[in-house]
Amino acid sequence: MSLQKNYLTAWFSLFTSTGTLVCCALPALLVSIGAGAALAGLVATVPSLVVLSEYKEFVFGFCAVMLTISGYMQWRNRFAPCPIDPVLAATCTKTRRVSAWVYGVSVAIFVTGGFFAFVLPLILE
Repeated sequence: MSLQKNYLTAWFSLFTSTGTLVCCALPALLVSIGAGAALAGLVATVPSLVVLSEYKEFVFGFCAVMLTISGYMQWRNRFAPCPIDPVLAATCTKTRRVSAWVYGVSVAIFVTGGFFAFVLPLILE
């Protein structure tokens, strides 16, 4: 698989993991800091947040699949050769670094959202 596809899947996994953060971690954060009115205003402005929260298992499942695919592609291409041309080689190296960074941020967002969606409610029961 080409490095550009690897780069795109890393950005797509960031996009899907951000959905988990928005559906679960953001509302929990706003309520915990006493900003329930801000959350109510946000839900009134963006009513699709309620739909994301209702289907959080699907959102997290889809995100987990995307993160798994992206992680596999990162792992598979970690030692793939870069072009001989110095300019292209520098671009290849930079793209790998950015892709790995985006993937790490995606996983961190996914774990944070998962904590607020599934672990914290069990702790608070």
